[in-house]
Amino acid sequence: MDYRLPEKLQQLLADLDAFIEKEIRPLENENDNIRFFDHRREWARTDWDRGGIPSQEWEELLAEARRRADRAGFFRAQLPESFGGSGLTNLDMAVIRDHLASQGLGLHCDLQNEHCIVGNNVGVMLLTNYGSQDQIDEWQEAIAAGEAHFAFGITEPNHGSDATHMETTATKTETGWVIDGEKMWNSGVHHADRDIVFARTHGSPGDGEGITAFLVPLDAPGVEIAEYVWTFNMPTDHAHVKFRNVEVDESQIFGEYGHGLQIVQHFFNENRIRQAASSLGAATYCIAESVEYAKERKPFGKPLSTNQAIQFPLVDLHARESMLRSFVRETAWLMDQDGAFSVSDRVSMANYQGNRLACDAADRAMQTHGGLGYSRKKPFEHIYRHHRRYRITEGSDEIQMRRVAGYMFGFMSQKAPKGVTGTAYKTQGS
Repeated sequence: MDYRLPEKLQQLLADLDAFIEKEIRPLENENDNIRFFDHRREWARTDWDRGGIPSQEWEELLAEARRRADRAGFFRAQLPESFGGSGLTNLDMAVIRDHLASQGLGLHCDLQNEHCIVGNNVGVMLLTNYGSQDQIDEWQEAIAAGEAHFAFGITEPNHGSDATHMETTATKTETGWVIDGEKMWNSGVHHADRDIVFARTHGSPGDGEGITAFLVPLDAPGVEIAEYVWTFNMPTDHAHVKFRNVEVDESQIFGEYGHGLQIVQHFFNENRIRQAASSLGAATYCIAESVEYAKERKPFGKPLSTNQAIQFPLVDLHARESMLRSFVRETAWLMDQDGAFSVSDRVSMANYQGNRLACDAADRAMQTHGGLGYSRKKPFEHIYRHHRRYRITEGSDEIQMRRVAGYMFGFMSQKAPKGVTGTAYKTQGS
């Protein structure tokens, strides 16, 4: 087996780097846009007077970067050619996310809001796998271009990791459905065109079947954004949303009736492996910056790098980084061969190990850099605060480990749910 990256992928990385230098770095530095990345980043990005959501200037800058990347043929590269993309594989995406995150903070790839010049486009993946033909026709182009967005509402105030005890309900009426309930950490609602709301339509609490997804307009009567929850790393797009007698018609059912949780699992598996790769890249950046600083800093007349107390923690992090990179790439490759659900245990392992590594590497970078590392002059505190969230969201460390245990001890089956094919995308009309 040849473990070297394919020549085509190596060329793509080089092309991305050239595009960043030509188009993205100049944009990042003009009109004081660097304020979104230097020590002022948290304040520049946050609209403190509108609930702490991302500021309009910040979102406009991200949108311009997406437009430039789309014109250059990079933003949709993950999508099939039929959707204007290049058909990048999960392995390609894992390598790209790792590579871009390893370059540190920048407009090319900002992990705080999943922005990247090579779009993740999980929304298109869900749409093409679970949307009706009418839904695909309505939303595919806008979402693929990054001009429209779906929010994701599954977690509830009283039910976090256990979605099967969902209290939000959807009741059938003569004209459609009425949704009642609440969602917590409802991501992306501040600029979303639809909210994918998961609600129990039938069955009993604890049943995996009987939960259905709906595309809910956020301006529908009865939808209330109660608050945006301020977090460790600001700005926030995590809302507490209430649904009171919200009417939606039958055409807004998203996916198969009663099988909404398979959408959740598909989203998690596709997204987690890329998120693990991003955490890996962030760790690489922190380690590399620490090594360089240790070579240059000379307290007591000699470089920090000569001290084993500096060397050994960074050696250990580098060893973990190297082993995880091999594991992430192999997992992504296996996902390409056999489908997203074939490697659920490996995805969970990669995800929680990657998140831990990013936090540990950022913490060690702060320690190596001393007072400078603790300051906002360096990005390590930002990296730590951002990646610390991933040890809770999209499945906490403990939930990921529980999933791995389920496969290890035979409590869970590693196969795709009913109706899900082995590939990430289906063609229109299939």
